[in-house]
Amino acid sequence: MPPLPRPFRTTLPGFLIGAFAMAAGAAPAPLTSADLEAVAQQVMAAETAFAKTLADRQIDRFADFVAEDAVFRGAALRLGRAEVVNNWRHFFDGPLPPFSWAPDAVTVAADGRTALSTGPVRTPDGRMVSRFTSIWRKDADGHWRVVVDQGVDACECPPPPK
Repeated sequence: MPPLPRPFRTTLPGFLIGAFAMAAGAAPAPLTSADLEAVAQQVMAAETAFAKTLADRQIDRFADFVAEDAVFRGAALRLGRAEVVNNWRHFFDGPLPPFSWAPDAVTVAADGRTALSTGPVRTPDGRMVSRFTSIWRKDADGHWRVVVDQGVDACECPPPPK
């Protein structure tokens, strides 16, 4: 095989340096802590609106907050929006919701496109029965959606040692 013309010849180290330089130039500037706090407020609002769908008995609106590739873990693992919504449908039956949830903490990843929210899950009389943990992703359409969700039973746990 004849050698490549000079403009097309390169060494592997030179190629890698060029590839890394191009990738570094394409990377967005890191977000500041103020930026991340602003994004956390967006996710807090999205989680609150997501919870309101159950209170308002709006299963279609609930579905819009669930990512197509979502994974929800409850008594069983549910994969994908259709399965999650189908599994949650019975919670929307009847005039009153069987439980409620609200975020009390949100942490955003440094990229500003993923976040974790958590908070209490309460019975209609206000008793805390578990905590939820959700991972949110900002999709290409700019909408925050849940990609992972899991509840954890509440316990009377002592505070960690200081």
